[in-house]
Amino acid sequence: MWPSSRNSSQPQAMRQEKKSISGSFRAENLIPGVVIGFIIGMILDLSQQVKSPVKRSRLLSSKVQKQSSVPGNGKDQELKMVLVVRQDLKMRTGKIASQCAHAATGMYAELMQSDRYLLRRWEENGQPKIVVTCKNQQEMNKITEAAESVGLPTFVVADAGRTEVAAGSRTVLAVGPGPKELVDSITGRLALL
Repeated sequence: MWPSSRNSSQPQAMRQEKKSISGSFRAENLIPGVVIGFIIGMILDLSQQVKSPVKRSRLLSSKVQKQSSVPGNGKDQELKMVLVVRQDLKMRTGKIASQCAHAATGMYAELMQSDRYLLRRWEENGQPKIVVTCKNQQEMNKITEAAESVGLPTFVVADAGRTEVAAGSRTVLAVGPGPKELVDSITGRLALL
């Protein structure tokens, strides 16, 4: 008699244990659990980007960092980007707009990989962009060299050659984003488009 009561109680205990385990793995619990996990993961990911910015390559070289001792430089300083368009190519308005968009998005993509901290600061400033002109390729090359020599990021658009200009033509130069005063020291003398 005793052995049979033991056997009958063991399956009941195992059934109850199985019910309690399977009860916690319900479909109703899955979706909220995944959503909460996703939100926590996003918060942790965003907090890491704010606390530890991506390494700064040539974009904020020692020359730019030395300027941080100047009053007004730092997190509150104004940043801007200047897009330099070549006049000698005689591009139409739509082509210029397209090439400027290529320059801005190209620079953005580079900064996403190399300097998210600078990119975030520029975004916080409203992403100001100014469009100016230069005479020709030689002047564009001089502006590029001058900008890079003071540690400003640059991006040059080379056209694919499908419409108005020859393939490989350098159409627009993006200078910055960088401190307004530093960018103006390189591009301030150029005429607005």
